[in-house]
Amino acid sequence: MEQAERGDVDAIETMGSVVAFASPESRLPSPAGDSIAGYLQQHEHKSLLRFITCGSVDDGKSTLIGRLLHDTRLLFDDQLAALDADSRRHGTQNGEIDFALLVDGLAAEREQGITIDVAYRFFGTEKRKFIVADCPGHEQYTRNMATGASTAALAVVLVDARKGLLTQTRRHSYIVSLLGIRHVLLAVNKMDLVGFDQAVFERIAGEYRELAAQLGIEHVTAVPLSALHGHNLTERSAQTPWYHGPSVLEHLESVDTERSAAELGFRLPVQWVNRPNQDFRGFAGTIAAGTVRPGDEIVALPSGRRSQVQRIVTADGDLEVAGAGQAVTLTLADELDISRGDVIANAAQSAQVADQFAVHLLWMDTQPLLPGRSYWLKIGARTVSASITEIKHKVDVNSQAQLAAKHLELNEVAYCNLSLDQPIAFEAYLDNRELGSFILIDRQSHATVAAGTVDFALRRAGNIHWQPVDVDKAARARSKHQKPRCVWFTGLSGSGKSTIANLVDKQLHALGHHSFVLDGDNVRHGLNKDLGFTDEDRVENIRRVAEVAKLMTDAGLIVLVSFISPFRAERRLARELFEDGEFVEVFVDTPLAEAERRDVKGLYAKARAGKIPNFTGIDSPYEAPEAAELQLDTLEHDAQALAQRVIDYLRD
Repeated sequence: MEQAERGDVDAIETMGSVVAFASPESRLPSPAGDSIAGYLQQHEHKSLLRFITCGSVDDGKSTLIGRLLHDTRLLFDDQLAALDADSRRHGTQNGEIDFALLVDGLAAEREQGITIDVAYRFFGTEKRKFIVADCPGHEQYTRNMATGASTAALAVVLVDARKGLLTQTRRHSYIVSLLGIRHVLLAVNKMDLVGFDQAVFERIAGEYRELAAQLGIEHVTAVPLSALHGHNLTERSAQTPWYHGPSVLEHLESVDTERSAAELGFRLPVQWVNRPNQDFRGFAGTIAAGTVRPGDEIVALPSGRRSQVQRIVTADGDLEVAGAGQAVTLTLADELDISRGDVIANAAQSAQVADQFAVHLLWMDTQPLLPGRSYWLKIGARTVSASITEIKHKVDVNSQAQLAAKHLELNEVAYCNLSLDQPIAFEAYLDNRELGSFILIDRQSHATVAAGTVDFALRRAGNIHWQPVDVDKAARARSKHQKPRCVWFTGLSGSGKSTIANLVDKQLHALGHHSFVLDGDNVRHGLNKDLGFTDEDRVENIRRVAEVAKLMTDAGLIVLVSFISPFRAERRLARELFEDGEFVEVFVDTPLAEAERRDVKGLYAKARAGKIPNFTGIDSPYEAPEAAELQLDTLEHDAQALAQRVIDYLRD
């Protein structure tokens, strides 16, 4: 990507498909009167516009890009020959050149005649350089489309003139709005198939402007287009004498999508602490907003400590001023504790710091999002633990209706409350993309499961602080002559968890220790009486009990938790609340057949008859621990002997 921003290049590396288009010198106009070096410098400093093409299936997105590359003369002769051959083999234009094949490079795309993956293309003209992302139109590839839109400043939304605005057009426009794109070029394509009818064009343009106003898209330019034949693509067509606006290329070359630099203060997310020797300590990163000069007063976030900029160091020497998009290393007048992921900001226009937010979230995983489950959140260079505390509502992106939801499925969008385990510096996404966008990462698979944008910090995040107490956990533990512990018994229903936990409690009491049992059935009579047995409610069930257990250990107790707790993610979330060595996971290992045989309540029989839905082991999974501190085999030993093993472990 760094190469692509320097001028006309041979290739561009992308998150989706990779295709290289070169701009050979033979196709560039000869510099008139200037030196070659001056001409190359001119092209090096041309502005760069990133944009996407989106719309419904078969609206002509890939054809538009292919024809644009062809008409701007950015294809070699051998590429044109290959395109001609591919058009006869895979094309959809009855043997004529199919420009979409320049973009649809996957075999499945050519077989089906659709776009599946995001394909990035680079091209340039005399006035500007471009990176375009061709996004898929099918609903199941919404997450792919959002990936392409995340770095774009403009969206080209294609509409088939014969069909008008479709559901997928509205879906993509909503995603465009959600990701902060405020410039849309509405390309009303296939105008040749409706006889270049002005009334058709004006009706579609009017309907789309109404939609854009509802979504908060501020700038819409509508162009009547025939991408296949090039009408109004690179220059205005004689077929539309009633149209007096720019062609597609003319608009792309002239549109101003830049924000005023004065709107945002200086922001530098720290990517690396540069310490080559004991005499130099600098903080490296790419400036996300604003400008900086030596002598400027800055604040390090989230710590809030202040200093002054001494030097702005780059590979080409020190700078007197640096601005957004530049990679720099700052040295400061004071020795501040600044780490990767912190933000250096202008002291007079500081960024915000919080640990709870209202966010928009696009779920990108086949496994559903469950509120309360712990994920890694990556924002800029910082990674912290996070969980969705509440789904306020999910959004029907086809109609923008707000719907109640307890979980999110693949490609669904929701407005949520998000909680972190520590405060971070941030900006609202509409003000700063770099400090207002994030991804969620599954803690087990390390797969990216969601992308989100920060709306604002929740007020309660900034108003709630830890109240210090004089009698702390250590003092309470000393008075009880014991070390506080949380002993977490997990296993199938009927495995013997409660029986063993009760025996351990009796032995601890006999030994003079202070303990308490939190049993799954008992807690559901009070604290968790409002919860059912769906996956979402199971997650919340464990979250609440873990917090209660944490309070009990803070009181100096040994708390024995007996819960099925079927999901590893929630048991890990519980463990992370405690200090090292304070949480003891005990896996009561009983095979399903044996648990069913012991079932005096008849719960398994009812579950198999379909009378109890979401029963663990039958129609809801149980994820056995992978590294429990203790594993108790109930087939080999009786409950008394297993309880003694737990006591012995606690003594050791």
